[in-house]
Parts: sequence; C-alpha cells; structure tokens
Amino acid sequence: MKFRPLHDRVLVRRIEQEAKSAGGIIIPDTVKEKPMEGQIISVGSGSRDENGKLTPLDVKAGDRILFGKWSGTEVKIDGEDLLIMKESDILGIIEGKVASKRAA
Repeated sequence: MKFRPLHDRVLVRRIEQEAKSAGGIIIPDTVKEKPMEGQIISVGSGSRDENGKLTPLDVKAGDRILFGKWSGTEVKIDGEDLLIMKESDILGIIEGKVASKRAA
C-alpha cells in the first residue's frame, strides 16, 4: 500500500534501541521505553502560509530524527506499527554516524 501524509505531516518508523544497557545488563521488554528516534518514510507537501504560498518541509524521506515521547499518532500500515506526526513535533535531525561512548 502507498501512503503519503498530507500538508506538514510525516510518516515515521521507530528505530529500536539495543536490548542491553551500557553495563551489559539485558533490559526486558516490560520496562523498555518507546524509542524516541525514528526514520522518516514519507513526507507531505508542506504547509501554506497566510498568503497561500506553499512552504516545503525541512525534513525528507530517509532522515533520522528525534521526537518527543508522546509525539504523533500510532497507526498500523501493512502490518507495521508507524507514527504520523506534524513536522513541529520533530526535535531535530540526526546527521552522520552516532558517536560511540568512550571507554572509561
């Protein structure tokens, strides 16, 4: 199924975090928090200002993003759990490789 969000909305797939803590402790699913990192699958055309001019979104499909814990609306499309959220719910774009933590 093809799905394209409208206006200033984006379709996001959550990126799951590792099941182990930094100390090597395995974290069970019952205490895991929902990830606040995701990858944009699809974006809308943008919003219109008061003059009717189309303002394109700052994000694009494929971007890795951070968003708030309670952001977006959960939907199921083709059996996959996804989020639809407004661009304003996105906190930022993750660029480049994620820096690894330094060994102590």
